[in-house]
Amino acid sequence: MQQADTVGVFQIESRAQMSMLPRLKPKSYYDLVIEVAIVRPGPIQGDMVHPYLRRRSGQEAVTYPNPAVEEVLSKTLGVPLFQEQAMRLAIVAAGFTPGEADQLRRAMGAWRRTGVMERFERKLIDGMTANGYSEQFARNVFQQIQGFGSYGFPESHAASFALLVYVSAWLKCHHPAAFLAALLNSQPMGFYAPAQLVSDARKHGVDVRPVDVNHSEWDSTLEPDEAGRWAVRMGWSLVKSLPQSAAEALVRVRADGPFTSYADFTRRTDFSAAILTRFAAADAFRSCGTTRRPALWQALGHDNEPGLFANVEEDLPAALPDLPQPVEVIHDYLTTGLSLRGHPFGPLRKELAATRVVKACDLATLEADRRYRVAGMVLIRQRPSTAKGITFMTIEDESGQANLIVRPEVWERFRRIARGAGAMIATGFLQRQEGVIHLLVDRMQDLSSAMNKVGSVSRDFR
Repeated sequence: MQQADTVGVFQIESRAQMSMLPRLKPKSYYDLVIEVAIVRPGPIQGDMVHPYLRRRSGQEAVTYPNPAVEEVLSKTLGVPLFQEQAMRLAIVAAGFTPGEADQLRRAMGAWRRTGVMERFERKLIDGMTANGYSEQFARNVFQQIQGFGSYGFPESHAASFALLVYVSAWLKCHHPAAFLAALLNSQPMGFYAPAQLVSDARKHGVDVRPVDVNHSEWDSTLEPDEAGRWAVRMGWSLVKSLPQSAAEALVRVRADGPFTSYADFTRRTDFSAAILTRFAAADAFRSCGTTRRPALWQALGHDNEPGLFANVEEDLPAALPDLPQPVEVIHDYLTTGLSLRGHPFGPLRKELAATRVVKACDLATLEADRRYRVAGMVLIRQRPSTAKGITFMTIEDESGQANLIVRPEVWERFRRIARGAGAMIATGFLQRQEGVIHLLVDRMQDLSSAMNKVGSVSRDFR
């Protein structure tokens, strides 16, 4: 978690959480409680994030005006991060009754709608100054509490989430194959599509195997490998437009024994040409000795579906050559949304390098505060309400992912590309601090034409 290696981990896989993790460096369960709560509109708008980080890193002293406040805020280094702390501060510092503090809790999410903010502001500041606190301290506390009106977590809520964070991260660390299979079987969900989840798992040593008529089930499953570890077998649920009923029928027929050839498969399953084409397009007959191109040819001519190839002999007159690797990758993406053979940007690297486009992985070692160009498929567009119009984007090439920061004026200047391009070249200044790497973008170039066959894979959160 301290390295933000959290793709697929509950709650801490977003761009904002990944940027916070190397700075907060969680070491304990309660650190995760704070991690979950601090990356929220309330703490951000209440200016709680930077004071907490400064105090945690030792850059700022942790001080309290008196023991009563210390008792309320000691767990969060003097910075109110939870709704319960706001209520207790109102009681111990401003003289609120428990009933009035509960009214404050209910008003936190309604200040902007009902106009009660001014009444609580005056009462809180007057109460704190009457109890000996400075007016500046009182106003700072109110500003922080006011942030909860934009969405702040109760501590109990953050604690429950933190437990799920820990369990998710433990599974990812110790049982990465099972973790991947579970994520694939829960799609659609989260920030990342199956292609990114599979790519991340393979980087962590997980053996991922393609769909196959003799091995796959509807869900992705676990298979033992030669070393006694678990591998992940991709399931039919990842194949686009393949009916679940067809996949389940295949599994039932296969219970009588494996398919020995394409002809054996068609004879025993009696699928239509349309269903056979789905299996063939997914390159699912390799264990039967038939690759994608000949399987597609035979599926198109299946005699259950009269048409252009209805009278073609089952035995091909000549062996069809395999498709070139880049074409196979494109077909993989078209059928399952990912490829175990490579990345669509792989064949483009020579051309990109000639125009001084660096790989995404190079951003970790290149000199910071200099201008670079990086290219990739657009995975995520995210514009949090607290980001003052800034959009955070993630693009991916064959080497990994690059995180982009797009300011409002840049977004407007390249609006068509920024909003709709499936792939792009982004140019900007490299920023690297405390393990967090971004490219501050000032220029975009559309590369969608190179990815037209793959289509858009981005997940947009606005």
